[in-house]
Amino acid sequence: MFEGFTLERIALPEAVLRVRHGGKGPPVLLLHGHPRTHTTWWRVAPLLAEHFTVVCPDLRGFGASSKPADTHDHSGSAKRAKARDCVALMERLGFDRFALAGHDRGAYTAFRTAMDHPDRVSRLAILDAVPIGDALARCDARFAQAWWHWFFFAVPEKPERAILADPDAWYSGDPAAMGPENHADFRAATRDPATVHGMLEDYRAGLGIDRAHDEADRAAGRRLAMPLLVLWSLRDDLAALYGDPRAVWRPWAGAGLEGRGIESGHHVAEEAPEALAASLAGFFRQTEQPGTV
Repeated sequence: MFEGFTLERIALPEAVLRVRHGGKGPPVLLLHGHPRTHTTWWRVAPLLAEHFTVVCPDLRGFGASSKPADTHDHSGSAKRAKARDCVALMERLGFDRFALAGHDRGAYTAFRTAMDHPDRVSRLAILDAVPIGDALARCDARFAQAWWHWFFFAVPEKPERAILADPDAWYSGDPAAMGPENHADFRAATRDPATVHGMLEDYRAGLGIDRAHDEADRAAGRRLAMPLLVLWSLRDDLAALYGDPRAVWRPWAGAGLEGRGIESGHHVAEEAPEALAASLAGFFRQTEQPGTV
């Protein structure tokens, strides 16, 4: 898994991240979703590494990265805080400008990184997500039935107790489909109390402080300063909830928007790696050469 990549723990001003990086060329940062770790990219990253320097961290709170201290407003798990980690990580690796892709919960950190640090992100790819503020503004009975976990995970303490009592009942995964090493990493994460708590804090931040940040940007008329690619899995429920997800993103796209569906279930990096890598590579190749620190 990740042949030719380096695995290390990198201390940043606010967090210590477990990071896998390799390849050669313009930098690309890949952010995983819930309940995965960076190893979800194990099939995609080597394909991209033929043309790019690929960086795959565990987000703070997830996997083997450090866990933020609890606060009343969950600000340590806010996407704004994780965005600062992204910028600091890429600086530490020698890049002051990079392309960025995020899936699921990682898409929210990717979006916030692009909004808060527009000079750092050359191109943005969003996978299987719409902005948190938009999702909550459009919340109806269909959303609540399909994505009820958003609200349960925001309840204090009870979801940790439920998940850790029977992790397999919450987070099933097929090692044959995921790859044995990726599955083992995911399984370890979903059995670790600190990591389960860190993952749930990501949801708690989402319903409060992250939503507030999105709404403040919308009220101020802020838009993305870089080209945006929106990809969604055709066998997931994003299109069923929103129709064409590009329509949700269009008000945020200040520098161009493109997108398409990919024949896959939700975990597209594991289920359709070749199609995903081809879409990302085609989009990221259009970017200018990024600067280095």
